[in-house]
Amino acid sequence: MNGFGLLRELTESHGPVGFETEPRELVADELDGHVDRLRTDAMGNVVGTVEGDEDAPELLIAAHMDEIGFMVRHVDDDGFVRVSPLGGWNPEILRSARVRVHADDGEDPVDGVVGAVPAHVRDTESEQDVEDVAIDLGLDAEAARERVSVGDPVTMRAPTERIGECVSGKSLDDRAGVWAVLRAAARAEPDATVHYVATTQEEVGLRGAEGVGVDVDPDVAIAVDGTLERAVPGVAPADRVTTLGDGVAIKHKDATVVPTPSVVERLEELADDRDVSFQREVAGNIGTDTGALQTAAGSTPVGAVSIPVRYHHSTVETAHVGDLAATVDLLVTVAEAGATGLWSATGTAASDVDDGGINGGFEP
Repeated sequence: MNGFGLLRELTESHGPVGFETEPRELVADELDGHVDRLRTDAMGNVVGTVEGDEDAPELLIAAHMDEIGFMVRHVDDDGFVRVSPLGGWNPEILRSARVRVHADDGEDPVDGVVGAVPAHVRDTESEQDVEDVAIDLGLDAEAARERVSVGDPVTMRAPTERIGECVSGKSLDDRAGVWAVLRAAARAEPDATVHYVATTQEEVGLRGAEGVGVDVDPDVAIAVDGTLERAVPGVAPADRVTTLGDGVAIKHKDATVVPTPSVVERLEELADDRDVSFQREVAGNIGTDTGALQTAAGSTPVGAVSIPVRYHHSTVETAHVGDLAATVDLLVTVAEAGATGLWSATGTAASDVDDGGINGGFEP
């Protein structure tokens, strides 16, 4: 499958927090044949392991596959579905959204919409809160209650498509990171033992990564996630965090972690040596699996690689094709460098690394 085809399948699949079945199956299918061992755990995490040389150090590269969503909490007497959030939502983006209720264990989904107040009668002072969201299934109360139950998960419906030099759709945070890990697993030829991991429940407290961090005790752990990109009108340069098209971001800080300085330095050295475009990231109001991986098994050296994503936590999340390609380049280089001394100087030059089809495979 070409780069865009895989990314579109991952992002358009439905896998809200705690219900990651669809993306998990895609990840397992894609890793199969590129790893020596493949397993899932009780949290639903997927771990694909490439066995390195005897006594080789171990490297873990992880990205989370859950997406923000909702859970049904009530069906009212008019047939409208009320929900509780799974992860952090901006209520402003929910009006006029298309959604899917995953009823009957996902075997019989029910599509609906979140309505919008007509401009003719809209109160400009009114604001919508997530708890005010009402999903219209186009059914009366009796029919809605037959199809939908309290506890059913809900996701957004949105296409993934090319716009200019970018890709836009839902759940690029962090299916784009999962995509990059999968492409790296397909391309890299590591000497060290490398665990390629897709985690669950990141959006509600890094829970899947914490479980993986206990089960797998690597010498170095790298998390791959989306990060804020706010280079848009009205945002001061100091508040933009990253910029689309400037390359993969190497994290120096976020709200959950200060990555191991020597690992950060080595990531930047590898990027420089292999001509991988990168930018430095300092973020104060987001968190990543890196924080859980750093302390889950005592203490582990960690680094974090980020994909700049504009319009975070919306149905039009947007990432630059060049940044996606640079992320694959860096992850392949990291995997082949291994974990000895926070990586030896050997590895594949970025110019020699296949971009995973992200450029040539991206025609609509």
